[in-house]
Amino acid sequence: MSRNSSPWDQLLFQPPLCEGWKQNVEGAAYHLGNCILLLGYMGGSGIFGSIYIFSLLATGYICYALWGWLNACGLDIFIWNMLLVMACILQLAHLIYRLHKHTFLEEFDLLYKTLCQPLQVPFEVYKEIVKCCEEKVLSLARDQNYAVEGKTPINRLSLLLSGRVRVSQDGQFLHYVFPYQFLDSPEWESLRPSEEGTFQVTLTAETDCSYITWPRRKLYLLLAKDRYIARLFSAFLGYDISEKLYALNDKLFAKFGLRFDIRLPNCCEISTLQHFQDTSSSESHEMCCVGCISPKEVHNRIFLKNPV
Repeated sequence: MSRNSSPWDQLLFQPPLCEGWKQNVEGAAYHLGNCILLLGYMGGSGIFGSIYIFSLLATGYICYALWGWLNACGLDIFIWNMLLVMACILQLAHLIYRLHKHTFLEEFDLLYKTLCQPLQVPFEVYKEIVKCCEEKVLSLARDQNYAVEGKTPINRLSLLLSGRVRVSQDGQFLHYVFPYQFLDSPEWESLRPSEEGTFQVTLTAETDCSYITWPRRKLYLLLAKDRYIARLFSAFLGYDISEKLYALNDKLFAKFGLRFDIRLPNCCEISTLQHFQDTSSSESHEMCCVGCISPKEVHNRIFLKNPV
């Protein structure tokens, strides 16, 4: 190579050769730093994976800085590694801030894991849902009424988080509401946004309960604004109402010893109940009538007291 060649040419085509390898190895801090960096680069994705990575990177660069200060005696090595340590610490502070910003109460975290995470609902969408209920967890003492038949207005939608609530009508027990079921899904579905109404059932806490509630108007605005959340609530409410209908079906089975299939058209029940029609007992007549109504009418009979 000519003497006029650039430093890059000399570096690429005429690299400086080592005159001799060092006989002694570097200090323990240097090797410890390499091991920590190796573990750090094995971190996963997500915010917790990033916290893991940058924590180990900062520790590894600290080991490098100690090695540069104590063993290599290089000021540039020490300064560069300390700059990298500061960058990792700043990144960690940002990640912890984001984690703290997204932290909910334990009840909301458990709610997300139970209802939304299995459906792969984005966390940003879940934040909007929680924001609509103002991130408040309300409580019901034992034997306290959530709603009273014919008196409490239908102005909210609530989801039970813990405890058990008894649903009754005219003093007659209908079914229970268990955790992660809506307290008033039938009432919510029975009214249009512009309509008003009152509860046709009484809901009483059998144990100490906790629940969250969405104001009716505020939730309607959210559902109108976000179609994804609207479809999500439609799925949740539909499943919840079907669970309540099946609870009624189990109640009828316990009373009459015959399980009705509320999923199918009612003509399928007629053949099943035909042999009861020959009897004149009021109990058989009542059972036939119950078997010949649609799920919607069953829903209305339980919760809204509409005549069949």
